[in-house]
Amino acid sequence: MKPYKVIVSGGGTGGHIYPAIAIANEIKRRNPDAQFLFVGASDRMEMDKVPQAGFDIEGLWIAGIQRKLTVDNLMFPFKLISSLWKSRKIIKKFQPDVVIGTGGFASGPLLKMATVAGIPALIQEQNSYAGITNKLLGKHVNKVCVAYNEMHRFFPKEKIVKTGNPVRSDLLDISGKSEQARAKYELDASKKVVLVIGGSLGAKAVNELMYEKLPFLREQGTQVLWQTGKLYYDTYKHLDSEDVKVMAYIDQMDMAYAAADIIVSRAGASSVSELCIVGKATIFIPSPNVAEDHQTKNAKAIEKEGGAILIAQKDLDKKFELMFKALIDDEPSRLALGNKINTLALPNATSDIVDEVENLLKDKK
Repeated sequence: MKPYKVIVSGGGTGGHIYPAIAIANEIKRRNPDAQFLFVGASDRMEMDKVPQAGFDIEGLWIAGIQRKLTVDNLMFPFKLISSLWKSRKIIKKFQPDVVIGTGGFASGPLLKMATVAGIPALIQEQNSYAGITNKLLGKHVNKVCVAYNEMHRFFPKEKIVKTGNPVRSDLLDISGKSEQARAKYELDASKKVVLVIGGSLGAKAVNELMYEKLPFLREQGTQVLWQTGKLYYDTYKHLDSEDVKVMAYIDQMDMAYAAADIIVSRAGASSVSELCIVGKATIFIPSPNVAEDHQTKNAKAIEKEGGAILIAQKDLDKKFELMFKALIDDEPSRLALGNKINTLALPNATSDIVDEVENLLKDKK
């Protein structure tokens, strides 16, 4: 039998790239002879991260639409036409048996041309509120794997499978790693640790909050493990010290999560899924600057179940110190939040998504 040929498209941020890589790795584990091609946006981080994971990648000249009139917006129609044309060319040359989209700029043109060509296709919608690209694609793909309930608001009900979002396998069990993690980051084992994560590129408002609140956090006797994101590292690296560890990017997230007592995070879909898996007390600060305000919707879905604290970015000055102090001083509340968010985890997401991919491959035969 010929080996399966799989195209995976997703990128722009780690939240789209790592699920794509996790899905590809699980397909490869089950089908060692399978051939893979990733398709991403030519100037985004997937062009580095995917080859580092051992997969080939092609880039499309594509970007998102900004909310204001910019040169990039004026160029968008030309980029879209170029990307559709190149996607058709890639599909014709590679001849995939199935195409998988995990979101990001490139997945729209690639999945569109795959469905036009009649190739079985699956999208993985990570957020509680679907973006416009996936809503449009949902009408044409064979399956839509989702992480939240009520997604029939956006997709045909018969195509939906609730699987959850893929997470890195090393996060599935971080129990027993706390002591090792604190030693790795040279943290005091007797003090509480606050982990701050604003996404792979960084979050300006979260970084500014941490800068402003460092004296307060020190007053509480806490240490800070702070991922600034690569865009902001140079601004804050001078703050690195014995009790504040400043990093552009954290490669071993299992260790960072294991070290933490409280996590302060944006509410991107992949981050939310990871935080459900690791089960630590979390304060979400959703970005208000994303399409359809989907981060707030993601965080509210967890807050509604009693699994996290949500502070709107506009309310940080009024609420952060009060809510943080209440949490750091109350171990039972921290444990209760961590236990509750953990009940919302879907740890078999990657395997369940690949089951759906294999069903499409079987149906094609």
